[in-house]
Amino acid sequence: MDEIFLIGRILFVYLIIGSGVGHLMATEAMAGYAQSRGVGNAKLMVQVSGIALIAGGVSVLLGIWGDIGSLGLAILLVITAVMMHAFWKETDPQAKQMEMVAFNKDIALAGSALVIFSILSSDFAPYTLTGALISW
Repeated sequence: MDEIFLIGRILFVYLIIGSGVGHLMATEAMAGYAQSRGVGNAKLMVQVSGIALIAGGVSVLLGIWGDIGSLGLAILLVITAVMMHAFWKETDPQAKQMEMVAFNKDIALAGSALVIFSILSSDFAPYTLTGALISW
């Protein structure tokens, strides 16, 4: 089971870290989208969220205080889902569908991050470099 949990963490952070790198590589394009969603100081927020995604992903991947990293990712993903992918505000059916898919992806990833948090903050936390900062 230890190896299964490690493989799951790797698969989870593949998307998270890739998204963070995307935020930093395509900051201008993402800032335009963020600004259209009402995000103030959009360029800085895209960069900050990119760094947060990478930091959280590396934390979960390597198990360096992975409990805090996964909890931070869950919070970030819920905020992002609500602020950036408010499908209920869309009037165009195609835009509504696209935003609903992105919203559901972020919420599902937030749920996964919470599951990882619960495991990494417990006594069962295989293949980690540090122990948990939050323990039950």
